[in-house]
Amino acid sequence: MRVAILGAGPAGLYLAYLIKRRHSSAEVRVFEQNGADATFGFGVVFSDRALEFLNEDDPETFAAIVPHCESWSDITVVHRGERVRIDGVGFAAIGRLKLLQLLQARVRSVGIEPTFRHPVADLRELGDADLIVGADGVNSLVRRAHQAAFGATIAYLTNRFAWFGTTQPFETLTQTFRRTDLGDFNAHHYRYAPDMSTFLVEVTEATFARAGFGRMSEMESAALCARVFAADLDDHPLLSNNSVWRRFPVVRNARWSHDRCVLIGDALHTAHFSIGSGTRLAMEDAIALDRALATHPADVPAALAAFEAARRPIVEKLVTAANASGAWYERFADHMALAPLDFAMNYLTRSGRIDPERLRQSSPRFAERYARER
Repeated sequence: MRVAILGAGPAGLYLAYLIKRRHSSAEVRVFEQNGADATFGFGVVFSDRALEFLNEDDPETFAAIVPHCESWSDITVVHRGERVRIDGVGFAAIGRLKLLQLLQARVRSVGIEPTFRHPVADLRELGDADLIVGADGVNSLVRRAHQAAFGATIAYLTNRFAWFGTTQPFETLTQTFRRTDLGDFNAHHYRYAPDMSTFLVEVTEATFARAGFGRMSEMESAALCARVFAADLDDHPLLSNNSVWRRFPVVRNARWSHDRCVLIGDALHTAHFSIGSGTRLAMEDAIALDRALATHPADVPAALAAFEAARRPIVEKLVTAANASGAWYERFADHMALAPLDFAMNYLTRSGRIDPERLRQSSPRFAERYARER
C-alpha cells in the first residue's frame, strides 16, 4: 500500500508510525510544510488518565512519552481572588515540541523520514498513492480540495485567545478569572515541565476591543496580560511563541472520507481547548484508522467506511461536550456574577457530563464542601 500523509503533527506522525509498524512493506510518506522544530504555543494537556490510551497496543510509545509529562489529580478555579480546589479531575501535560520530537523518533524507528519544509499546493503532487490522509490541521488542503464532498463547515467562536508560556510553575491546572477596568479575562494555566507552564489567555470580544489588543505586538499583548495576572505570575514574565490572538475554529465534516482521501485530527474535527482532548482525539483517530486498514488491507474504501463507523460515535460524544464547554466560555463574563463556590460548580458542570452522583464519586471533597456551604 502507498500512503501519503499531509501534516506532521501528532495525528500524522503517529499514524505513519502505526501503519509502518504493522505493515513493514507499506510505502508511507509524510509531508510537512514547516520545519521539524517549528511549532506554536507551549504545552498541551491531556485529560483523564493522561496517555494510558496508548498503553494497550503501544507500550513502547507510552513509555517514551510518559516520563516527559507533568501530572496532577486536582484542578483549581480562581474567582474574585478566592481559590477553589476541585479534587479528582486529573490531567497531564507535555511540551508540544517535545511531543513532536518523541513522535518523530518513533517514525524514524520504523524507517520513515518525514519530508519537512515541503508545502503541497495540489493533491495531484502526491501521485498514485492508494490513500491520502489529511492530518494537516484546521486549514487542511485535503479538506479544502474536496470541501463539498466532505460536507465541510468551519465556524468561529467570538472570544479571542492567545497561547503564552511562563517560567512560573503551577501546582495544578488552574482557571483564573479576572475583572478589570479593561474588561474580563480568563487564563488557562498549567505546568508542562518542571520549570515551564502554558498560560493561555482568553478574553471576550468586548474586552479585546477595549484593551486594544488588535493594535498591539505580541510583546505588548504579553506585557498587558502579565499585568492583569501579576498576582498569579509572581513576577514571572509571559513568553511568546507565535502567540497571536485567535478565535477558536469549530471544524465539522458530514463525511469523513472521499474517494481515496480521509481526514483525521483537527482537519476532521476540533474540540475546544478547555476540555484538554484535542491532541488525544487526534492520536486516537490515528489508532482507529490504522485498525480499520488492518482489518481491510486490500480494500481502502471498506477500511475508510469502517473507520468512520467505529470512530464517529466516540468523537461526536466528546465534541458535543467540547461544544458545551466552548459555549460556557463564550459567556464566562456573565457567569462571573456568581459567588466563587457557585461559580466553581457552574464551571465544573458546564459540559453536561457531570451529574450530582458522578460528582460525589469523582470529587468527594469538593462535593462535601459545596453541600456544606452553599
